[in-house]
Amino acid sequence: MNEAQTEHDYIDPALKDAGWGVVEGSFIKKQFPITQGRLLGNGRRQMPLKADYVLQYKNRNLAVIEAKAADKYYTSGLAQAKEYAERLQVRFTYATNGLKIYKVDLEEGIENDVPKYPTPQELYDLTFSQTIEWRERLFEIPFEDRSGTWQPRYYQNNAITKALEAIAVKRKRILLTLATGTGKTAISFQIAWKLFHAKWNLSAIDSRNYHSRSPRILFLADRNILADQAFNSFSAFEEDALVRIKPSEIKKKGSVPKNGSIFFTIFQTFMSGPGDTPYFGEYPKDYFDFIIIDECHRGGANDESSWRAIMDYFKPAVQLGLTATPKRDVNGDTYDYFGEPVYEYSLKEGINDGFLTPFKVKEFSTTIDEYTYDPEDDVEGEIQPDRTYKEPDFNRSIAMEARENYRVKLFMDLVNENQKTLIFCATQDHAAQIRDMINQYSSSKNPLYCCRVTADDGGIGEQYLRDFQDNEKLIPTMLTTSQKLSTGVDAPEIRNIVLLRSINSMVEFKQIVGRGTRLFRGKDYFTIYDFVKAHKHFKDPEWDGPPLPPEVIEPRPKKPCFECGEFTCVCEKVPPDPCHICGYAPCRCNKVNNVVKVKLSDRKVRELDSMVKTSFWDPDGKPISAETFINRLFGDISGLFKSEEELRKIWSTPSTRKKLLEEMEDKGYSEAQLEDLRKVVHGEDSDLFDVLSYIAYHKDLVPRIKRAENAKVHLTSYSSEQQDFLNFVLRQYVEAGVGELDESKIKDLLVLKYKAIADAKIKLGDIPSIRQTFIAFQQHLYRQSNTA
Repeated sequence: MNEAQTEHDYIDPALKDAGWGVVEGSFIKKQFPITQGRLLGNGRRQMPLKADYVLQYKNRNLAVIEAKAADKYYTSGLAQAKEYAERLQVRFTYATNGLKIYKVDLEEGIENDVPKYPTPQELYDLTFSQTIEWRERLFEIPFEDRSGTWQPRYYQNNAITKALEAIAVKRKRILLTLATGTGKTAISFQIAWKLFHAKWNLSAIDSRNYHSRSPRILFLADRNILADQAFNSFSAFEEDALVRIKPSEIKKKGSVPKNGSIFFTIFQTFMSGPGDTPYFGEYPKDYFDFIIIDECHRGGANDESSWRAIMDYFKPAVQLGLTATPKRDVNGDTYDYFGEPVYEYSLKEGINDGFLTPFKVKEFSTTIDEYTYDPEDDVEGEIQPDRTYKEPDFNRSIAMEARENYRVKLFMDLVNENQKTLIFCATQDHAAQIRDMINQYSSSKNPLYCCRVTADDGGIGEQYLRDFQDNEKLIPTMLTTSQKLSTGVDAPEIRNIVLLRSINSMVEFKQIVGRGTRLFRGKDYFTIYDFVKAHKHFKDPEWDGPPLPPEVIEPRPKKPCFECGEFTCVCEKVPPDPCHICGYAPCRCNKVNNVVKVKLSDRKVRELDSMVKTSFWDPDGKPISAETFINRLFGDISGLFKSEEELRKIWSTPSTRKKLLEEMEDKGYSEAQLEDLRKVVHGEDSDLFDVLSYIAYHKDLVPRIKRAENAKVHLTSYSSEQQDFLNFVLRQYVEAGVGELDESKIKDLLVLKYKAIADAKIKLGDIPSIRQTFIAFQQHLYRQSNTA
């Protein structure tokens, strides 16, 4: 009896006897999807995780059941049962073979055999021993699903659940930390949907007046594009319930809007107002019941932020903060204000679960990464002759057109010009310069191929961004920016991110990486082109760790001033000299005037050189160096083949070669990574067979053209027509690689050579004979003497 028969004959009837699927509000979800499986390349994924059964009652996941066939030991699936229950954050899980049932209470740590499954109400009462009225009320409301297709991913369901449970127990400050691209807006929408339809509000919390009124909800962001995206995402609400607060509308009507239930605005709008009276002060302090603060690490949670006044003013409201960044020194105020997050889901988890796109990094080192004054160069401005200018100085205090032009050509020669790309620059002027260089170098004739989107670009920049985000539009294809696009850009089609400015903040680095992680059809990974050594953040233990515990700072003993000897220095403060250009101290010159412009000598321009290095990712989603990747591959090879001769035998037959490549991919060696590996060992012109032999057995790298030439010597046993076809196949192999030797390529090769299959059959015989010839000749290509 297999697993499916066991479920049908034993488990399904037992669950039905307990009332599952029979009692109203109870459901049996079979093959419940948990993860999608990490993207491996070529549209392939690792095996997704699915729970055999999830038991649902009153819109809550209550238990997992992991089933095995009747002839298996009944706890064989226990490890899976526990893992799935932990992911779904349910208290109870069961392992069974249909004949015996093993129950685990993860909360109490109790495990034991049970004779039967509990009824839906029994399991619900076991899970929720204490009745909380608002929790019951909120979870009675189903998710909004007008399309009939939306179901929350497991982590989204967890986040919604944890936030609603916190609201039900009257927690006033709530924080959700989820990686960029994991659907924070969708989560906040479903929370608002349940609050709205349950008619939860501040006045009803204690009075239990469940039908008093719907809540007034405020969605706060720090950029218009984020507020607009949220407004559009909440479109399932009645149109008259939604209000987009804009300064122009307030001025036109003379007052802030109050006719509505869900309001969307940005901090800047609320802080503006006539005189010293901000617009938010026109609302009563208890007007809003619930406030959602998007990207809250950049908003008013900072003690020193002027925006904090808004959140303090609306203190009676329950406030939900959304952020993509775990706790760090730079955003500690966010966690101090909201408290520890009720739920977290990291970038690494999203990539490994298959909900986010993995990425690879190309690191660039050039001969102009640093600069010291050379008398051969022309200098415009005052330069410090003994100073070594480094990355943070470039395009801020020193500019070098030849350097930027060289970098643009480097990445433009590597990227696919049709792929959407974000380029992060040092300043707005630098972004304009890079935009112009890209448009000059690109093969595209469209004047809007590359556009700048910065604060100075205003409305036209916002339009460029909207067009860039539209997956149906090809123009603009590339955007340059400085700070503006590091967050809030929902553009799933982004395939490349180019870093041309220093990124010292881990928070900002994670936000920038998050621009490319959204899934898109045909997108197996995206690439980060790193000119500024930002890849150092991958090696930082803070890269994707949990929030740091609060740091206890010991007070430092005061020391007397070195000059005057007093603990509170009384030295005379000498003001800085006024600027020789503008006359002010400190200088008020436009930043452009303070940038030293350097024109490199012709000799230096000719000598510009670079090195490109590719970083790899291990199966756990951890970035590793090429050396580590090679060493790990060397260690894993022994489990795939025992000798070079065995590898040769496997590689000589298309079917076994394909199986080996699939096994390698399952172990984390995707085709894209192996292609990068070929470049690392300088085997671009060699067969992947030779790359593996080189790594495992220190054999020489044999060019594909040499293999093809040697193979031709052994084709004399074939007819002239067969030789002609095989020589054609070898030319395709030399040009494109071993992929041309796969059985799936036979039809394409025949059409390419003979234009029609019928014509090919006239010259070569029937298809089985052609296939046999195609497969058999590959033995000659990989025979050992071929390397001589």
